[in-house]
Amino acid sequence: MTGTGPRSGGRGGGDDDGDGDGIRTFPFPVDRSVLGVGMQIAPMGPDRTWRADAPTDRVHRIDFHVVMLFDAGPVRHMVDFTEYEAAAGDLLWIRPGQVHRFSPGGGYRGTVLAMQPGFLPRATVEATGLYRYDRQPLLRPDPAQLTALRAALDHLRREYEDTATLPLSLHTAVLRHSLTVFLLRLAHLAASSDAADRERAGTAFTRFRDAVEHGFATNHSVSAYADALGYSRRTLVRAVRAATGETPKGFIDKRVVLEAKRLLAHTDLPIGRVGAAVGFPDAANFSKFFHQHTDTTPAAFRAELR
Repeated sequence: MTGTGPRSGGRGGGDDDGDGDGIRTFPFPVDRSVLGVGMQIAPMGPDRTWRADAPTDRVHRIDFHVVMLFDAGPVRHMVDFTEYEAAAGDLLWIRPGQVHRFSPGGGYRGTVLAMQPGFLPRATVEATGLYRYDRQPLLRPDPAQLTALRAALDHLRREYEDTATLPLSLHTAVLRHSLTVFLLRLAHLAASSDAADRERAGTAFTRFRDAVEHGFATNHSVSAYADALGYSRRTLVRAVRAATGETPKGFIDKRVVLEAKRLLAHTDLPIGRVGAAVGFPDAANFSKFFHQHTDTTPAAFRAELR
């Protein structure tokens, strides 16, 4: 990515890269990384394809991590079927396998970091939460956090571009350590954001949210969740509305729809089996539910992604 945006070359982008579901998956572009190391860092700009023949304003996946630090905005970017609006100073962290899409003419400006799975040791991967898919992709640091993140990222970029002062083995080791510094700061920001969200949400909503996450595939009943958690239905309604602005039923349905979309996009499961996997043994009822919440049918949604 030595040009003006996140680009890649080499293998990827053909029909064989869609994992059988029609969504292209682009591999980490080792051949375009400086000295072939397992990371890249470069400015973002208007030319932001992973490879020249693959428009990224279509949904696609990547098999590596990407962190974008924005210098301008707003920019709208879809990750796992949710639209996020990033402003200057925000970061967007996209993990391997997540379905995402760039906005055409979105004005992407800033710095983009790409990391190949396996570049960092296991202890660092665990410490930095690289595979915490439960965390929100969009992060909004405060001014002090942003200053520290920019400093760490600038240092990492200088080390990445300095290919003359160290042998390759030491250059790679320095990059791993510099990358770890940045990611530890980023992970702290992500964890702090999660903690702030939990504090704002309150205990009742947090318990409800966790219960839905574990039970949405089989339990769509607000009353059943309220009984299991020991709350009255009215208490649960107040807690969920205060935290999210929606009803408990709306929250459950939103989670079911997200899972259905993921299965429709990521797998070749028959639509009836997708419905069964999210709690609808009857395919017709699933199609009706999906259409009610998305204004499209499961078949049409899947076809649009291919």
